[in-house]
Amino acid sequence: MTIFNYFKITKQRKIRYLKNSKKDAIYIVFLHGFMSDLEGKKPKAFHDFAKKNNLGFLALEYYGHGKSSGKFIDGNISRWSKDVNILIKRVVKKNKMILIGSSMGSWISLNQFKYFKKQIIGFLGIGSAPEFLENLMWKKFSKKMKKEIKKNGIIYLKHGKYEYPISYQLIKDGRKNKILHKKIIHNIKIVMIHGSKDESVPVIYSKKILKIFKTAKKKLIVIKNGDHSLSSPKYLSLIKKELKLFIS
Repeated sequence: MTIFNYFKITKQRKIRYLKNSKKDAIYIVFLHGFMSDLEGKKPKAFHDFAKKNNLGFLALEYYGHGKSSGKFIDGNISRWSKDVNILIKRVVKKNKMILIGSSMGSWISLNQFKYFKKQIIGFLGIGSAPEFLENLMWKKFSKKMKKEIKKNGIIYLKHGKYEYPISYQLIKDGRKNKILHKKIIHNIKIVMIHGSKDESVPVIYSKKILKIFKTAKKKLIVIKNGDHSLSSPKYLSLIKKELKLFIS
């Protein structure tokens, strides 16, 4: 049985998280995607991996996600990045860490480098989606959709079997969190893993992340016929193999 923890940020606001506390160990910090939570296969797989390899672990549900407080439509990249910042300081403390970002989680991971650069020793991205709000949403909206979101402050997007409430404040906040023009000078190991059949985010976004890091040891793995989530046992074991190389 998975035991979740809650961290009270204020009297009204709490964040649900999963941890494996280890003194003086490397931590794996898993950051989930847009409208996701800790009930999926990836958080469990990486939590188990951490325990098996004597590593610390942290995964959390951002504001308005899963069982954390708040309404999803009031959240944004700035707020979610801040939640991660608070929990890293509380759980990981001064330990070294490897960030794993899934989809939007990679964007939020990139936002942590300005605070924890000295602690981050590796970064693994899965179907990474930096700046997706502008490039994969706003720029593809019709004039009618743009008019609707500006007027009502929100639009409901259907994608497969899901419906996503996209607020105008979320789009605007995304513009404040542009990351792809930046340069990060950091000699660490970076692996981007992307499915060739990812219908949500093109592989080019993983390549764009690799370009940000000028001095890192970089690797791109494109999984033939892989989907966006890469959550099947076959894909997860491949990801864990890569993770093993980070700690060996």
